[in-house]
Amino acid sequence: MADQTHVLFVEDDDVIREATQLALERDGFVVTAMPDGLSGLEAFRADRPDIALLDVMVPGLDGVSLCRRIRDESTVPVIMLSARADSIDVVLGLEAGADDYVTKPFDGAVLVARIRAVLRRFGHAGGGRAEEQGSPADGGMLTFGDLAVDTEGMEVRRAGRPVALTPTEMRLLLEFSSAPGTVLSRDKLLERVWDYGWGGDTRVVDVHVQRLRQKIGQDRIETVRGFGYKLKA
Repeated sequence: MADQTHVLFVEDDDVIREATQLALERDGFVVTAMPDGLSGLEAFRADRPDIALLDVMVPGLDGVSLCRRIRDESTVPVIMLSARADSIDVVLGLEAGADDYVTKPFDGAVLVARIRAVLRRFGHAGGGRAEEQGSPADGGMLTFGDLAVDTEGMEVRRAGRPVALTPTEMRLLLEFSSAPGTVLSRDKLLERVWDYGWGGDTRVVDVHVQRLRQKIGQDRIETVRGFGYKLKA
């Protein structure tokens, strides 16, 4: 997979940009590296990369704004790079449509692992969770009130109207719809949706749940305080 994967990397620090580009290329990735947001947007539109790595603080067009522009045009996976784990920029990036984030300074092996984890779940947006639970009798269609989830066609409709979800949002919804009424912890969702084999920041889950609620209905996913979330059957 890596030897055919095109990465767009937007970072204004010359040392970090060059060192990271070399590290990714040694792992077999094709890398387009840009020093600012505007050139990053141009490169995205010209090259249509498989994944984008965006530093939050880049000149011209900051990483969060660039993520929004990319998300307006594509569901390509986006990983934000932030200098501080507690920065509000992390949440802003996730709210803008990023799928994950990595804190700087980062270890090259960790970054590659996170890239591959994101690509795995995007390459298998259906993920198989619903299939592992057993396909519904009506060919993969699940209904929850006015919400219809086609687990085979990877389509969602609300009151008959199509709902546009990113692959990460789709995988999250499939987790909930495979076990309606069952409380799923944030750690379990990190493991199943984000492919984290280690502890991760649960803000990633919380922001994506909020984004999903905005699309399928605020009351469809219930917060179970102290435990996690569940889909109302």
